[in-house]
Amino acid sequence: MPLWFQAALLPQGWTHGVRLHVADGLIAKLERDVAPGSNDERHGVVIPGMCNVHSHGFQRGMAGLAEVPGPEGDNFWTWREVMYRFLDRLDPDQVEAITALAYAEMLEKGYTRVGEFHYLHHTPTGAPYGNPGELAERIAAAASKSGIGLTLLPVFYAHSDFGGAPSTAGQRRFISTLSQFEILVNASRDAIANLWDANLGIAPHSLRAVTPDELAAVLRLAGDRPIHIHAAEQTKEVEHCVAWSGARPVEWLLDHANVDRRWCLVHATHLTDAETTSLAQSEAVAGLCPITEANLGDGIFPSLEYFRRGGRAGMGTDSNVHIEAAGELRALEYAQRLNTRSRNVLAGAEGHSTGRHLFERALTGGAQALGQSGAGIEEGGTADVVSLDADDPVYYGRAGDAVLDSWVFAGGKIDCVWRAGQKVVERGRHIAGHEIRSRYRRMIESVLE
Repeated sequence: MPLWFQAALLPQGWTHGVRLHVADGLIAKLERDVAPGSNDERHGVVIPGMCNVHSHGFQRGMAGLAEVPGPEGDNFWTWREVMYRFLDRLDPDQVEAITALAYAEMLEKGYTRVGEFHYLHHTPTGAPYGNPGELAERIAAAASKSGIGLTLLPVFYAHSDFGGAPSTAGQRRFISTLSQFEILVNASRDAIANLWDANLGIAPHSLRAVTPDELAAVLRLAGDRPIHIHAAEQTKEVEHCVAWSGARPVEWLLDHANVDRRWCLVHATHLTDAETTSLAQSEAVAGLCPITEANLGDGIFPSLEYFRRGGRAGMGTDSNVHIEAAGELRALEYAQRLNTRSRNVLAGAEGHSTGRHLFERALTGGAQALGQSGAGIEEGGTADVVSLDADDPVYYGRAGDAVLDSWVFAGGKIDCVWRAGQKVVERGRHIAGHEIRSRYRRMIESVLE
């Protein structure tokens, strides 16, 4: 059945009377300025689905459980200890159930593809599973159940700090040798083989977790695939990197790692002016996760300066403490408003829509970071589209960019989501949501009992 929309945000701009014909997951034909037909499924406003460039699916299960400070305060590093204790309880069934819930919620909130930064590889004792791809297969199963597009990013993690420091007990489920990691990459490729349009990347965890020689070896496995790495999320990380190498994390990567458009530097929160310019010129993507970065107290990415210099960015949900595509865009802008005590900081130019500018940046940067060739609603592209709820009063009397601004800044609701042409969300709820949530509830109660 063709899909007809009263208005659609196409690469050329807002267009009225758009009909999509979908075949084999792709937009086979796109008609403009047409009236609805008797066989069309009719909706209001449609926008492209967004890419979530950075997720740790299993962390959705601990959302809200790390909001009590200890006697000496709280920061990213104390939060990490809570995360270690939580994951020590997880078996493969629980990982799959939590991840499936996270992916269903992502679809409900406007994401149609996720980059899963997958670093949980071993049993709770740290011993390898008999099947090296056990947990990669569980992530693939969660993607299959939810219907979300998947870019799987197996993570190489070998050390606890710069210079090859030994790993800690809390990291025992992450740690791999180079030979084990190559096996894991091959197992991950097999795990996603039956998922439509899934793809594979490579993720050295961070400069804390790999030595320069190990990084070089891991990068040889990448080819032209996406390369993701955590960088400069915390000031402590920057200080330790300078003590180890004399350079800051992003500075070191730009000088030593051939950073190019394959790369996504996740967070990159703490940049000098020179790093901001060089990262923008590299054509790499900054993987920004403003809700998690706020939750963890990471700091504020220099978005205004970075965008002015042509920098590329995608949006991620990271810890999945709160999942909302529009919310990440809103948090990115609001951080700059608080920082500069002004409004519409990231609109790009006078008279431009802030929501439209942020959304289109996230579309193109997200697609690049996750290895996708296209990012909009166009013939030959994947049929990943999101309709906004015409019955939501937030949208009444609005058209064009005002609709998008109302989605981003006024909490506008989503009605339906199609992933590869299959409807996965209807009336704001995932079509398999009851089953996914029921399984999640059983699993999370067993984890927390």
